[in-house]
Amino acid sequence: MALALFDLDNTLIGGDSDHGWGEFLVNHQIVDSAYYRRMNDEFYRDYLNGALDMNRYLAFALQPLAKLSPVELTRLHAQFMEEVIAPMWLPKAELLLQKHREQGDLVMVITSTNRFVVEPICRKLGVTELIATELEQRNGYFTGRVSGVPSYKEGKVVRLKAWLTETGNNLTGSCFYSDSINDLPLLQIVDRPVAVDPCDALRRIAEERGWEIISLRGRLD
Repeated sequence: MALALFDLDNTLIGGDSDHGWGEFLVNHQIVDSAYYRRMNDEFYRDYLNGALDMNRYLAFALQPLAKLSPVELTRLHAQFMEEVIAPMWLPKAELLLQKHREQGDLVMVITSTNRFVVEPICRKLGVTELIATELEQRNGYFTGRVSGVPSYKEGKVVRLKAWLTETGNNLTGSCFYSDSINDLPLLQIVDRPVAVDPCDALRRIAEERGWEIISLRGRLD
């Protein structure tokens, strides 16, 4: 089977789940609203500009998870799915995933966002193969620390190559769909890179290199 790889945020969904989770925490007064919103927005701007300090961001973003129980987090995430993720849903993305399944491709989401936030979203999309930033747990509780290499920028390549070695799969006939300049390292090693509603920096590179550019936004025809 050929690999069909997908970024999640602003690619398969019409927004950023990681930033959206931060906004959700602010709106429900689970964190210090003014400070957390300011920092969350600052980190998101850095991400969009390809300048995010991932370690510094994770140290900030994972602290609320360490302060909440598994029961509380499960309840909050269900509410987050309804309030934040549902409005981001893209029917065209679901159709594209289905097209790849019908072609016999192995569909995988590979995202820099942490597994806690994205796994339920991927489950709703029907995607079971997932590479995400993994979080350290102790006795069922998050510690606020990362486990292993964050799947961000070159980290996506590192994590994917480890998965390929473990599973015996390869990149022959592979494709990768992404909106972000941060994913350039992975886009450059697949057989068919596809820019999806790309940021300006990625659009320029896609146009220069003749990569396919598509949109998953808007209504179905």
